[in-house]
Amino acid sequence: QVQLVESGGGLVQAGGSLRLSCAASGRTFSSYAMGWFRQAPGKEREFVGAISASGRTTSSANSVKGRFTISRDNAANTVYLQMNTLKPEDTAAYYCAAQVSGWRGTIYLKSNEYSYWGQGTQVTVSS
Repeated sequence: QVQLVESGGGLVQAGGSLRLSCAASGRTFSSYAMGWFRQAPGKEREFVGAISASGRTTSSANSVKGRFTISRDNAANTVYLQMNTLKPEDTAAYYCAAQVSGWRGTIYLKSNEYSYWGQGTQVTVSS
């Protein structure tokens, strides 16, 4: 089992940057594929990005491609979401998620594929 704690959210002007972190407990972090999702008020939770357990495979949603980068540091038990050129429509609560990965190259794109979730961190982008 793994526990996830997100940090790094806040208020930023459009065009600015934030880096979200997700710290994981446990000694087997390198066995988990990780994902970032977001949910705006009144909307469904949506996929933002995913990274394999090895860190070699990533995927990003089309809406953030070229602006957001997901990465991980297995030695630090942390996954990151670097968000650049932020837009007001990026305003949402951001959640990280973890799923044990039998093959370290696997990534998961759907929220129902993840077993573990953090509590979320709010990102607000002002225009």
